[in-house]
Amino acid sequence: MKKIAILNKLINSGVIAVIRADSKKEALGITEAIVNGGFTGLELTFTIPDAEGAIREIKEKYADHDQLVIGAGTVLDATTARIAIMAGAEYIVSPFFDQQTAECCHLYQIPYLPGCMSITEISHALKAGVDIIKLFPGSGFGPGFISAIKAPLPQANIMPTGGVSLENMEQWFANGSMAVGVGGSLLAPAKTGDFEEITKLARQYMDKLKAIRGDL
Repeated sequence: MKKIAILNKLINSGVIAVIRADSKKEALGITEAIVNGGFTGLELTFTIPDAEGAIREIKEKYADHDQLVIGAGTVLDATTARIAIMAGAEYIVSPFFDQQTAECCHLYQIPYLPGCMSITEISHALKAGVDIIKLFPGSGFGPGFISAIKAPLPQANIMPTGGVSLENMEQWFANGSMAVGVGGSLLAPAKTGDFEEITKLARQYMDKLKAIRGDL
């Protein structure tokens, strides 16, 4: 039941913020700005210094936020996956599929979202029990690739990351994406410390999501 509840939160979130930062402090500032903008799906990458510490602090700060779902990204192996899970990560994202990481996540009933680039990679991940496929990098394919994949594999739940923007988000959903991951287009203002602008952008993404889901 735990895994199903987390998957439902991910689907309901619709747009997942992929958070990269040069420090834990910056990551926490970005997270606050995004949550203030209405996001409920967060992915903190393990390229952030002390990423597990950041996950712990965010989990503690938003302990009463029932809809918030916090995951760990750029997880390259099972050891890092377990560290993230022990810190409170509710799902694990990798840039590629790794069998041992999949097994670790299944052991703890945590969703595993590996990055895949071909129908062969996607089929291998599905056979290993993966529930959501991360299409990465999405910018290398385009929204039409989702519908092309779902023609022979309609059961595949695909979340593109990389190349998703306010301008093309509707196209990704129209082609069958179950959710999307956004990073650079949302977090760019962090480079100048403009967290208020991140909150504004986050609200725009949430408004866009509501409009898209109202149309589909």
